[in-house]
Amino acid sequence: MSKNVVEKIDDLVKINTVLVSVSDKTGLDKLIPAMVDTCPDILILSTGGTYTRIQEILGDKADGCLRQVSDYTGQPETQGGLVKTLDFKIYLGLLTETYNDSHQADLERAGARAIDMVIVNLYPFSQTIAKDGVTCEDARGNIDIGGPTMIRASAKNFIRVASVVDPASYDTLIDALNKNKGGLGLKDRFELAQKAFEHTAVYDRTISDFLAAQAFETVNSCYQTGE
Repeated sequence: MSKNVVEKIDDLVKINTVLVSVSDKTGLDKLIPAMVDTCPDILILSTGGTYTRIQEILGDKADGCLRQVSDYTGQPETQGGLVKTLDFKIYLGLLTETYNDSHQADLERAGARAIDMVIVNLYPFSQTIAKDGVTCEDARGNIDIGGPTMIRASAKNFIRVASVVDPASYDTLIDALNKNKGGLGLKDRFELAQKAFEHTAVYDRTISDFLAAQAFETVNSCYQTGE
């Protein structure tokens, strides 16, 4: 039998490590303090502007629970934030199972942590292409790679990890964490996974439809290839 087949899990998973990287920062001022209060041992990994916003929200409390993703992975963000979260330690933490001894050995070998929740929303592609005069390059630059990858990895592993993609879910999430003393049940994680895959499906469909509607001549003129 495959080492990656899981037959028995815990219903309730405590949220000890969460990765937060959002384009839309709406609701963080309510969600983050609630999570810190409900999950007192929590470690929040974050990036770029999201890290800065969480630091502002938490004030002095940030020192004990907030860490840059780049400090955790040991890899600095690339120019313009092109690569921030696409790192082995991140995906090991999202995809491994705490119920699997071999996976636990992998975490120990890499000095990685199991990540229990991802809070991600994506670059505003649909808003970008709705603007007057948008170019193919404008659109291309707003295709999110790391965000959908984190969403898919965490949603795939809903048996252990919560994938949160919509600020409208924050109030329900806070209620569930309060009810379960800092944990989430399988039903909560499964429902979040359903929303997560719907979110990435719509996102990818929007990109595909936009590219399909572009004439190659328009794309070629955008990049001045000289053909």
